[in-house]
Amino acid sequence: MNMALKPLAGKKGLIVGIANEHSIAYGCARSMHLAGAELAVTYLNEKAEPYVRPLAEALSAGIVEPLNVETPGQTEALFERIGEEWGQLDFVVHSIAFCPMQDLHGRVTDCSLDGFLRAMRVSCFSFIELARHAEPLMKEGGTLLTMSYYGADKVVENYNIMGPVKAALESTTRYLAHELGPKGIRVHAVSPGPLKTRAASGIAHFDALIDEAKQRAPQHKLVDIEDVGHTCTFLASDYARAQTGQTVYIDGGFNIMA
Repeated sequence: MNMALKPLAGKKGLIVGIANEHSIAYGCARSMHLAGAELAVTYLNEKAEPYVRPLAEALSAGIVEPLNVETPGQTEALFERIGEEWGQLDFVVHSIAFCPMQDLHGRVTDCSLDGFLRAMRVSCFSFIELARHAEPLMKEGGTLLTMSYYGADKVVENYNIMGPVKAALESTTRYLAHELGPKGIRVHAVSPGPLKTRAASGIAHFDALIDEAKQRAPQHKLVDIEDVGHTCTFLASDYARAQTGQTVYIDGGFNIMA
């Protein structure tokens, strides 16, 4: 097939965050696979593996490894295998977030220290860890992508402590872009509109948030994981080689509305 139709041909990428076929990470993986990329896929734990492994196999993923960023040694083991089998890495999709339910549903004012630290550790610091381990494998440059949300920039009812956490993630993206830019490594935060994923189901009154997004967005429709996947495929390709450090909205224009 014409290289123009396979913009990720010859590239190798790591996808972190697939839980099932509705995951944003799966939308990214599927689009990137169709664009010619070879993929490594992670699953959270033994309970998640039966849901993720068949998807990974359908994507012809040559590397399928467990990754719970709170488990010591798993990140190192993952990158050690990637280094041994591939010796290179061209892109990483970081699509994981977590907050204890009590803190997620409570006011920012009342957030516990433990809840805040766990949310930051899983949702933000893990992106720094992935970047640090990916850097030596991105010998000819590469792309690091993470998932954010509009609540990082504006107050979204019921998004609560994840707003400050995602704001930290977006700021981290800019600093990583600055530091890694001289090595040809580009870094972006991707900010989709609300999607009906398993992770999003933990947000209180999520259906109301979905309805508002559909009504207010100029396109008057919701985005889906395929939309996110196509944008991430573009950002990981050479077509986006002059872009870095951006928060890229995929929300039908919702973010431009007052």
